[in-house]
Amino acid sequence: MSSNLKKEPKSTNYRQFGDVSKLSEETYIIIPNRISKSDIGQIQLSADQKELELVLLIDKKNQSLENLDIKEDDDKVLIYDFENGSTDELNSLINNQISKDQIILYIPGNYKALKGANFHFPTNQVKNILDLGLPVIPLFIERLSETQLSIEKNENTIHSYGEPIKSENLSLAAFQESLLIAGEKAFSSHTVFEDSLVFSILKGLKLHANNTSIFDGNDGSELKFTKVFGAGAALSKIIHKATNSNRVGIVLPPGKGGLVANLAVLLSGKVPVNLNFTAGSDAIKSSIQQAGLDQIITAQAFVDKYPNFPWPEKNKILLIEKVLPSLKPKIIFWLIALKIFSAKSLASMLRLSTKGGNDEAVLLFTSGSSGNPKGVVLSHKNILSNVTQFGSRLDLDHDDKILGCLPLFHSFGSTVTLWYPMLEGIDLVTYPSPLEPPKLAELIEEYKVTLLLATPTFLRGYMRRVDPEKLDTIKFVVTGAEKLPKRLAEAFESKFQKKVMEGYGLTETSPVTNVNIPNVTAQNKSELIKSERFGSVGQFLPGIAVRITEPNDDSPLPINSSGMIWLRGPNIFKEYLDLPSQTQEVIKGGWFRTGDIGRVDEDGFLFIEGRLSRFSKIAGEMVPHETVESHINKALSYDSEDEKKIAVIGIPDEAKGEALVLLSTEEMGDESVKSLRQKLLDLGVAALWIPKKIIKVDSIPSLASGKLDIKGCEDLAKNH
Repeated sequence: MSSNLKKEPKSTNYRQFGDVSKLSEETYIIIPNRISKSDIGQIQLSADQKELELVLLIDKKNQSLENLDIKEDDDKVLIYDFENGSTDELNSLINNQISKDQIILYIPGNYKALKGANFHFPTNQVKNILDLGLPVIPLFIERLSETQLSIEKNENTIHSYGEPIKSENLSLAAFQESLLIAGEKAFSSHTVFEDSLVFSILKGLKLHANNTSIFDGNDGSELKFTKVFGAGAALSKIIHKATNSNRVGIVLPPGKGGLVANLAVLLSGKVPVNLNFTAGSDAIKSSIQQAGLDQIITAQAFVDKYPNFPWPEKNKILLIEKVLPSLKPKIIFWLIALKIFSAKSLASMLRLSTKGGNDEAVLLFTSGSSGNPKGVVLSHKNILSNVTQFGSRLDLDHDDKILGCLPLFHSFGSTVTLWYPMLEGIDLVTYPSPLEPPKLAELIEEYKVTLLLATPTFLRGYMRRVDPEKLDTIKFVVTGAEKLPKRLAEAFESKFQKKVMEGYGLTETSPVTNVNIPNVTAQNKSELIKSERFGSVGQFLPGIAVRITEPNDDSPLPINSSGMIWLRGPNIFKEYLDLPSQTQEVIKGGWFRTGDIGRVDEDGFLFIEGRLSRFSKIAGEMVPHETVESHINKALSYDSEDEKKIAVIGIPDEAKGEALVLLSTEEMGDESVKSLRQKLLDLGVAALWIPKKIIKVDSIPSLASGKLDIKGCEDLAKNH
């Protein structure tokens, strides 16, 4: 390029995947997701090595030309008004200036994107560039200072070049897909993901434990994370002697006992398995057998509360409240050790490996909402990467507090309210159950909680039983596990003045892959890149790539088409426990088949249209149960404050393959049924989508997480 841009030597603070390259005789355009002066210098050096001349295409809105060391009168600098200019003008500008052996680098204007965003400028500018018809190479630029754990001090920048998109294949969807794949490659290269979860937690505790606490709402106690470590380290020795099994069961609710027990299992060099004590006896027995558990950590109060739980013999149960008091001298020893020794020395003293990578770190069991529970093996890399992913997007600081009331056997409860606070030094306020909104609201007010995690089902309890001022300190209300009804979101925001941000994830994705983040006001004349869109589950977290395929044969579709969602990233689970064939069914070439149907819009927001298991194929047409439920709720004017009153289930039908059945907690006579049918038709619902049979039930079955219990609903429908 011109002499106006200084060529800096290749920086040791840069890593690169892929490269600029010659695409036959064609000129092509590099479109980065963001850019800085040093980035331009690195791209310039790469172009020089390929004997290519770099031309800069700059958005007129860019106010930083001087900072970028660029002069407008340079003959290798093209200025274009992307906001007001026409495609013809841009075409003319490019065609008159560009010759063979030149490549174009697009430089966007001044826009503000929140931390952890994948896209840093408006999508319509990409469209304008694609309309030129020139081949495009997406370039994902990652600043590790924005997407790393607090235990890392990495100022590196990664350049990851996506697959070139030829002229005949140009589309916004193709660009987004290639860019996110490049971003996943960059993010997956973080070296910390090769460390063990427990070693990383030791580093987090060394950094934050003195200033971080768990506030147990069950008894009003506060326990510093230093003491959590001391108790966990002392208990780990007891665990190590008690079992030769690689895994240890835990049956405890959110609270200091659950936190200490999980940390203790990690510190013993073993894998924690938080068991779903709300599941049926057969499901629990299956989980215990699959995991090979011969020791369970719990409390006597829990043994008394759940007499039907298949408890093992007494010598295979560690009652945490009886064991810990006798360990006081050991606890003091480890408290002193935490203060004196480095994380590496502590790991050595505890005989723990500092490396983990793809080895098993945590075992969770699926909810069994659509079948028997499967063991989901989550690796050290899975947990560390997912904490990094959602942590960088939420961007909480040490003044924030998380409300931990989701079960620890739930993937969200595990990753977000166990490992995240210890790794990042975030205060944790706990309560054993998410089903007591008045008590939870008191804790939120008392401890000034800023992050509320819930499901739509649990939010309904806040609507009925909580005064608005109780939630004044909340910054984020994040919901998942089931679709967020629009009326509930609107009613919640109206009452509490808090937007409900829907997210998405699965046990197999460790779990969070997408989340909406409230938009903030842009400053310094910069335009804001949107980070929330109602109806979507948000944009993808850093390091997650997406593909969409035809559900029936897995043939590729553009990601803006409705189809089966496939995800790739370091957070994707390792395998189903001892189920190689089922693992191979859902993981192909590193891509995970989620089982969910959805699409990605032009700004990168993911819209979930339903779980494949919640579709019925009726007379050849795929009918989404959740969409039908939404129409029925609207037709019946059910208040957003109410518990679930209806659920739609598919049952076999000889004539049309499947038929829809409506489960309802309300009695509906013939006239009510006719009225409902007419209202649905008036709303534009196809006759094929209207349930032909209505079954009165006492309640709609749901799981402890608040998700619909599909298997329970199907059993009700079949047994009626």
